[in-house]
Amino acid sequence: MSQSNHPNVQAKEPASRKSLLPTWIKVFVWIFMLLSFIVPVALVMGLLGMDVDLALYGVQSKQPISLKGLLLLIFFGLKGVVAFGLWREQDWAIDAAIIDAIIGIVVCLLMMLIVPLFSKSSGFTFRLELLLLIPYLWVMTNIKGAWNRS
Repeated sequence: MSQSNHPNVQAKEPASRKSLLPTWIKVFVWIFMLLSFIVPVALVMGLLGMDVDLALYGVQSKQPISLKGLLLLIFFGLKGVVAFGLWREQDWAIDAAIIDAIIGIVVCLLMMLIVPLFSKSSGFTFRLELLLLIPYLWVMTNIKGAWNRS
């Protein structure tokens, strides 16, 4: 007789993948799922010739239909997809979150360290996003194994 059919042995429920996420990441998951709705709205507004203030990782644009604007919309779209994947406990979500964090850290560092060297108007500015991106990368890397097992 197998153990699962034995009346005194209860089947162990697998832990929810969401339970692996700290509360602060769950909050940001919701924030970025909601913010991802600006992508199509900003595109439409840009096509209508309207300005939209966009900023993330130190990259700023008022014109969604420009190189920087489209790059920002891609960043917001990526964050929305990652947030949705984490919330829906998708297999690929942790890998996407790690990629998202690395992209964010690299862009922040470029905007902090490289861009000021080539721009006379910009001085050094510490990107506060790094204070969340680094722990985000650390958490995602640490829970990857448990996420994949569950």
